[in-house]
Amino acid sequence: MGRGQKRNRVLVPEASRALYDFKYQIAQELGVGKEIQGEYWGNVPSRDAGAVGGNMVRKMIAFAESQLSSNPAAITNQPLTGNTNAKNPSGL
Repeated sequence: MGRGQKRNRVLVPEASRALYDFKYQIAQELGVGKEIQGEYWGNVPSRDAGAVGGNMVRKMIAFAESQLSSNPAAITNQPLTGNTNAKNPSGL
């Protein structure tokens, strides 16, 4: 994918390094880490790279669910983000 096509963005810039480290931690847990050369993932089969991303999402959802179970009101203070196709994003 070319640089001009990247659509993913970090919503909390301070989390960028943590997400980077998290990706490599998951890769190590799955045994994919030895195939990564520095920042180059070209030697990693797409199935394995997808497994890294899938496991990241799975763990982030589990974390969010545990946070919500201990503090359900926390979600009401968060703004909605990411839905740029909404016809009426303000909810009016």
